[in-house]
Amino acid sequence: MARKMKDSGIEWIGEIPEGWEVVQLKRFAEVHNGREIDVEVDSTDSSAVGVYGSGGVFKYTNRAQYSGKAVLFGRKGTLGKPLYVEGQLWAVDTMYFLTYSNRLLEKFSYYQFLAFNWAPYITHTAIPSVVASEIVACYFPIPPLEEQAKIADYLDNGCASLDTILDKTRSSIEEYKKLKQAVITQAVTKGVRGEREMKDSKVDYIGQIPDEWVLCKLRNIGDAQNGISKASEFFGKGTPFVSYSDVYKNYSLPFSVSGLVESTPEEQERYSVKEGDIFFTRTSETIEEVGFSCVCEKDIPNATFAGFLIRVRPFSDKLHTPYAKYYFRSSHLRFYLVKEMNLVTRASLGQSLLKSMPVLLPPLEEQKEIAAYLDAKCAEIDRLIAKKEQLVKELESYKKSLIYEVVTGKREV
Repeated sequence: MARKMKDSGIEWIGEIPEGWEVVQLKRFAEVHNGREIDVEVDSTDSSAVGVYGSGGVFKYTNRAQYSGKAVLFGRKGTLGKPLYVEGQLWAVDTMYFLTYSNRLLEKFSYYQFLAFNWAPYITHTAIPSVVASEIVACYFPIPPLEEQAKIADYLDNGCASLDTILDKTRSSIEEYKKLKQAVITQAVTKGVRGEREMKDSKVDYIGQIPDEWVLCKLRNIGDAQNGISKASEFFGKGTPFVSYSDVYKNYSLPFSVSGLVESTPEEQERYSVKEGDIFFTRTSETIEEVGFSCVCEKDIPNATFAGFLIRVRPFSDKLHTPYAKYYFRSSHLRFYLVKEMNLVTRASLGQSLLKSMPVLLPPLEEQKEIAAYLDAKCAEIDRLIAKKEQLVKELESYKKSLIYEVVTGKREV
């Protein structure tokens, strides 16, 4: 027999079982600020304790701050991803953490935070943030303690099973991505014609290359140009604008880019986006995100491109654009960039370094063969990745739905 339900009066909660309360979280929990950790130690230090940030433990200190159980959530940046911690000693960096009265179990509250609608409480500034006092002033459904414990145990078991499948699926996706990189790198450094006469490229991370291929520098292929820099009020309207993410996320530039900027005819000429152009991400917080390439396979009229990008425009017909699409995304070029990159406060790719990048040029007909081969192979791998990614989305959606239904009492355990 289904248990009786009542209206909670709170939109995100909906109906709850009779016998459950709806109360402001601050009645049962206190919120605290983590402190900036300025003393770090190696994880093998006998006095080391983990420091929790938005992604879990990210460094170690010997200045332990807290012990016991708590629920953490981010103050800025990474939001809506709470953490549950327990242990003898631990420390918290720039996060909030909650301690609880004996009326509310930490693990149950953690699962409620996973189901909580964070969106209305996030300030959409340059660095998104939340205010803890607003969160603990929200109303949450609270069952009797015994039922809280049953729910926490049920979700521990159910989520552990789902997380195992998710971990395996994500690992499989990463393996397919590595396979794709290996296929690309093999094709653009050795070709796709099988056994043939080879020669030493004299570049240790490239090795042997086909005898008739030419090795040159990117400066011998095209001219480099940094992108446009304008104040924020010029964006959001105007003509097409190629953004950092357009390049970072794609091998080939979308024809209909989403960005807009107010630009003059002179700027549209200087920072134009033409068929055959190769774009590189120029700056980021980490080396791993710099130097990613994307080619333009069709003119985008009146478009300009971001100052965080460098455009290389070939000045000869020696480079086949579909071949370039794969060549500049190969593993050996990632090795070159990471090895040579300067990292100060941000990783930055200068034109001089980019112009020195090694470029392997097979005969034009062979470039076309390689591009056609990789189009087919990569499409096959991408289809497998897409299926896995869809499974991840479905499992994550099911997990979120399961947690929501259980912590609001819609599914009895």
